[in-house]
Amino acid sequence: MTVSLRSSTCISRASVGHLFQRPKLAYDCSGSVSFPSRPHNLSFKYLEITRQVQLCRTSAMAKAESGIEEIGVDLSLSPRVNSVKPSKTVAITDQATALLQAGVPVIRLAAGEPDFDTPTPIAEAGINAIREGYTRYTPNAGTQELRSAICHKLKEENGLTYTPDQILVSNGAKQSILQALLAVCSPGDEVIIPAPFWVSYPEMARLADATPVILPTRISDNFLLDPKLLRSKLSDKSRLLILCSPSNPTGSVYPKELLEEIAEMVAKHPRLLVLSDEMYEHIIYSPATHTSFASLPGMWERTLTVNGFSKAFAMTGWRLGYLAGPKHFVSACNKIQSQFTSGASSISQKAGVAALGLGYAGGEEVSKMVKAFRERRDFLIKSFGEMQGVKMSEPQGAFYLFIDLSSYYGTKAEGFGAIEDSESLCRYLLDEGQVALVPGDAFGDDSCVRISYAASLTTLQAAVERIKNALAALRSAVPV
Repeated sequence: MTVSLRSSTCISRASVGHLFQRPKLAYDCSGSVSFPSRPHNLSFKYLEITRQVQLCRTSAMAKAESGIEEIGVDLSLSPRVNSVKPSKTVAITDQATALLQAGVPVIRLAAGEPDFDTPTPIAEAGINAIREGYTRYTPNAGTQELRSAICHKLKEENGLTYTPDQILVSNGAKQSILQALLAVCSPGDEVIIPAPFWVSYPEMARLADATPVILPTRISDNFLLDPKLLRSKLSDKSRLLILCSPSNPTGSVYPKELLEEIAEMVAKHPRLLVLSDEMYEHIIYSPATHTSFASLPGMWERTLTVNGFSKAFAMTGWRLGYLAGPKHFVSACNKIQSQFTSGASSISQKAGVAALGLGYAGGEEVSKMVKAFRERRDFLIKSFGEMQGVKMSEPQGAFYLFIDLSSYYGTKAEGFGAIEDSESLCRYLLDEGQVALVPGDAFGDDSCVRISYAASLTTLQAAVERIKNALAALRSAVPV
């Protein structure tokens, strides 16, 4: 029997001027869904359209080849999937890439991806793995060689002692985090997440049937969690506190003294665990220093440490991350992975061993990248500091600038309309300046936008000029 679905979900990204507007969607509860044939007005809000569609139990009709019988196909999705929002950073990056490929000279400052090539010794290790036939399955938890190398790194650089059976290698740190939440959270549990946050944290909590509890921070406090606010929100339902330092999206780094204060509160709650996302630990600017939460007194038993290779070693496409923690929790994550993806790529794991062999904190290869990131950060801080209506917290790590442009909200641009929030401001900057940024509401703070400075200094200089010119048209409404 030949089956043909009557609805089409093809989305065109060819229009710049209305890229983020919501296309009209027609649907009814009788079982049919219709999209415009060319819904070119794709918006951030439109990314949530499937949540609206699922208010109805939709179906498509298929005809048997005989043309006599019609069979209804149930297209409804699970409530768990419907509770999750798509990633705006991924969507915006894809949109900007499509525009660039269509010939629109968009400057992409949305993706959290280093612009450097993977260091040669790492790449060669991967190539050699292929040439030497190292292309078969590895143990689910990762090769003994890589897990031993990770243990050595954690001991030498972070003061943490683990054995290989307390390490789980996954297909990227994103998988490590999701598996950790699935392993430790139960329905009704609460996951404490300081905002601004990485976009996936709340959605991962929902996938684990837990409730995300968002704790706002202030730019005046460098976006660091206030221990008093944390104390007021902890309860018997609190299962996991997620900390990210250096932070995506703010670049903030938690000083050891503040982490110690947080650890004292954690210790008073027997059910509370901590997931410490340390993906950006090597991209840090002195005098700031990195402290692993598990190294604090009494916290090793409570902490799930997540790290990986994507950011510091410019290995985003290699998809390699890891989890370190007490064997009880790591084994649970290992069990999930065994029924999910199985082990990470054998080739990537050989490259990971080479990465950890570059020296302390990545050696000279990583040091060169960090030096370039710092130069770019300093340029952006100086440039935006000279603009009116801009508030900033100087990032101490990572490669993001999370700037407050809310003073421009409430203004209007000729030929565009009102600037009401971070989403409309980013749409305006794309329309007027052809620069792709991520609105702060994706990270839980609508007053800001995120700029990734994982781009060459020349590219950043061009982007700043475009943003400056675009904001100049709004300046008359901004108090001086």
